[in-house]
Amino acid sequence: MAAAIHAAIERTGVLVAEAGTGTGKTFAYLVPALLAGGKVIVSTGTKTLQDQLYDRDLPAVREALACGTTAALLKGRANYVCLYRMKRAASEARLASREEVSQLRRIERFAASTTTGDRADLADVPEDAPVWAHATSTRDNCLGQECPDYRDCFVMRARRNALAADLVVVNHHLFFADVVLRDEGIAELLPACNTLIFDEAHQLPETARMFFGENVSTTQLTELARDARLELRAAGGASPELDRVATRLDKAARDLRLALGEPGARLAWTQALRLPDFPGALEKLQISLKELEQPLAEQAERSEGLDSCARRAGGAAAVLARIRESEGQAEVRWVEVYGHAAQLHVTPLSSAELFRRQMMDHPRAWIFTSATLAVGEDFRHFTRELGVPEAETRRWASPFDFARQALLYVPKGLPLDPNDPAFTQAVIEAALPVLKASGGRAFLLFTTLRALRRAHELLRSRIGFPTSRTGDGIAQRAAVALPRARQRGAPRQPVVLGRRRRARRGALRGGDRQATVRSAGRSRACRAHREHPRRGRQPFHGAAIAAGGPAAQARRRALDPRRDRPRHPDALRSAPGGAPYGRRILRSLPPMKLTRRLADVEDFFRDYIADERVELA
Repeated sequence: MAAAIHAAIERTGVLVAEAGTGTGKTFAYLVPALLAGGKVIVSTGTKTLQDQLYDRDLPAVREALACGTTAALLKGRANYVCLYRMKRAASEARLASREEVSQLRRIERFAASTTTGDRADLADVPEDAPVWAHATSTRDNCLGQECPDYRDCFVMRARRNALAADLVVVNHHLFFADVVLRDEGIAELLPACNTLIFDEAHQLPETARMFFGENVSTTQLTELARDARLELRAAGGASPELDRVATRLDKAARDLRLALGEPGARLAWTQALRLPDFPGALEKLQISLKELEQPLAEQAERSEGLDSCARRAGGAAAVLARIRESEGQAEVRWVEVYGHAAQLHVTPLSSAELFRRQMMDHPRAWIFTSATLAVGEDFRHFTRELGVPEAETRRWASPFDFARQALLYVPKGLPLDPNDPAFTQAVIEAALPVLKASGGRAFLLFTTLRALRRAHELLRSRIGFPTSRTGDGIAQRAAVALPRARQRGAPRQPVVLGRRRRARRGALRGGDRQATVRSAGRSRACRAHREHPRRGRQPFHGAAIAAGGPAAQARRRALDPRRDRPRHPDALRSAPGGAPYGRRILRSLPPMKLTRRLADVEDFFRDYIADERVELA
């Protein structure tokens, strides 16, 4: 694999490389990237994997090669402390609670001592703490070169380091943010390079659709209302009219979120419009935003902050107006509902033409790699999604013995529609005897936050094992604590629940995980292709098959990378084996035994536990 990637870099070619878990694909692309010369950008799927690559994998390879290649880590601006906004928040003294005041003081101390300003380095303040909104900036509210703290800006420091480095580690979101800004002629976030390597490349089509579309969130609008009032006071003025319309916008944004109901939902536009309070709340929001535009425009010359607010209001109004227009032939509108916010989207159904244009405009080597890019031996769905049908494709199978060490269990009787309200409960009912047979030690994956929370509620009172959710701190500590617990012979092993997009490599490794339960709803791409009036059966099948890729990845990663211990990946919805695209997904999985009988699962674990006891003895 390393030789193939090196050859692609040498000829400035396009290579799509699938490498099953255990092949060492990270080392396989880092070695030629460091040896080939020229500027290299490596992009991976999440910030967590980005940190892992930069802090662990890259230093190991550099040390092994004894090379002097320099490297830099670059994230989006919201990941760095904004000195201007932090100081303003401290001077305004308008935080919501004493806890936020205490957290802001910790951020101030951190900002005074850190060289990077990366909020991931401050463990004392939770990643989702509301105070971060006061101490970081976004593309909308950043003042750029007009900022009084521009010279000491952590974001600009990180970008300067990236310009100087031979290899830069980024994530897919930052890559596409750079693409959008280049297209608009506004700025460039990433340096020019000779080679682009995409790890976790199976995520690229959906991420591309998100960035080539447009969105507006209620958080964006409540922050606009707050910033407008604060910037007016900072400019030494007062405007009762601006205060009133800003307050109305804040209320309208919060009312829109309340109109969408429970968090964790992703709604098609037609579904959202059927909610009783949503159409009226949307109308009031658009009126409130328009009412704020005029007084902001009148005050814009007073300060850079007010001018920025005026531009933000105009941009948000334009996006909201576009979203409310009738749906185009090649795009879909939808709504995502969070705990305290909602985001309205208009997203293209295909990103192929837009992505291909980027590749044609910037001749260089393009390397795409992941554990799940092909359907069986067929790469056409992935290459078509990115507009690179002529790319060279290569595939390296996992070294694990799936046929002997893994079992795929698809329970009978699950609801056919994963959006059925009873679906999550049915999955948990099917999973309970599996968890009992495995003795806990399981990882349950869900596509939505709502399903994850519901499953956690159902499980806590019904199993004799500790349960935790990724993101609550327990799951991260489990990776360290579980091996020690096993050495002590502790009988109670945890069941960890997580969302597919947030699952980390190694969340539970080796003998600590015996079962993976995957409850899969349809992705946004699946729903869009199915519901769009100009989309027929085959495109939907393609999207459904692509959505099955992470399922295959979960199964490949379920084996112990050290001892190839048996695991039990369980269980997709009833599509596999039933619908035609389900059978194609099954063919794309590693060669393992398939069963629909619970007795086979119980025998599988009974044999494994007996073997484990012999080893421990």
